[in-house]
Amino acid sequence: MQTNQSKGNEGEELAASWLEKNGYNILERNWRFRHWEVDIIASKDTFLHFVEVKTRHSLRFGRPEESITRDKMSNLRNAAEEYQYQNPCWKYIQFDVLAITIIDEQVKEIYMIGDVYF
Repeated sequence: MQTNQSKGNEGEELAASWLEKNGYNILERNWRFRHWEVDIIASKDTFLHFVEVKTRHSLRFGRPEESITRDKMSNLRNAAEEYQYQNPCWKYIQFDVLAITIIDEQVKEIYMIGDVYF
């Protein structure tokens, strides 16, 4: 039986692969500052993307993207501000959610919600 951490790692591997196949350049994975973390930081064209990855192995408790709280998005924004401070070359940023559903060990859906506003 997989732990939550191993399930999350599996989802992040799938997310990174999906992003690369769709033209994104992965800059950072699990980037941390203080107690904030960004799952994936990627670039595409002139945009810097801060990607929150959510993976579910069942729809029993809802879709993956439904589990993102206001606090989580606030933490993502705080981390993004620090990343921009440390890397000031980026003019355009975007927050995205990559929702992955895996059922019976098979990927059923990878769904990108781009330019999330919170």
